[in-house]
Amino acid sequence: MRFHTRKWIKPEDLNPNNTLFGGRLLEWIDEESALYACIQLENYRVVTKYISEINFVSSAKQGEIIEIGIEVVKFGKSSLTLKCEVRNKMTRQTIIKVDKIVMVNLDENGNPKPHGKSKVEFVKDRLDD
Repeated sequence: MRFHTRKWIKPEDLNPNNTLFGGRLLEWIDEESALYACIQLENYRVVTKYISEINFVSSAKQGEIIEIGIEVVKFGKSSLTLKCEVRNKMTRQTIIKVDKIVMVNLDENGNPKPHGKSKVEFVKDRLDD
């Protein structure tokens, strides 16, 4: 799994227990999944269709640095299924795992649109030298 984004846990990210608020973490996961799907599918019109059961394994505290990892599970006709793990950057302790996030590629009218992709591509491979 590739870990793309790091977040520093700040006071505004905390819940009343002074640990990372789960809703904030889910917001970051949803955003990271959308960005990953947009880049893979080469389309800015991508939406979250489904997020599976979420497994909170441990918590994060103010001042800690977390990293969000995304991995492709499968390419559908108009969708991209991902999985996610968030961990503490320094200790590598898992904070949360999400087994299935389905992102859907849309056309300009908001309808599902086939993307024609079947494997992970890296932006550097799409650019001309």
